[in-house]
Amino acid sequence: MYSLDQTDTMLLRALSEEPRSTFVALAQKLGLSRNTVQARMARLEDSNVFLSFDRRINTIALGYPLTAFVEVQVQQKYLSQIIAKLAEIPEIVQAHGMSGQSDLLVRVVCTDAEDLFRIDGTILAVEGVERTETSLAMGEVIPFRVAPLLDRADGRSSR
Repeated sequence: MYSLDQTDTMLLRALSEEPRSTFVALAQKLGLSRNTVQARMARLEDSNVFLSFDRRINTIALGYPLTAFVEVQVQQKYLSQIIAKLAEIPEIVQAHGMSGQSDLLVRVVCTDAEDLFRIDGTILAVEGVERTETSLAMGEVIPFRVAPLLDRADGRSSR
């Protein structure tokens, strides 16, 4: 994995503040040459530093105003088949393998409570799924962020 230096973290911080910045605008803001910015951006892209663009699309705009988290307990021998089946459910926008009581934590979006009930039933119908526990998200209290991590990285690289 590519190790970020202070220039990279400055560039990433500037992008997090203004994601639509051009290479020229970033170069001017950071006091770097356009070629340096372009080369760094290419290296960051090749190193998979950036997440997919679709993470920035608000599902509310697509007609899915509710978010829920479904804890799923599964029979481990079916785990790969279960994951493949869950990936076919469009309303599942993210899933994580977990340690602890639940095997999977699935983030779903839905139109209303009835839609959530349908989605939960679809998950339960997958062979090998034993149990689900669903919690409706009441609101995002800390949005996804990396700026504090970039600040911390800058502090480490200046020591």
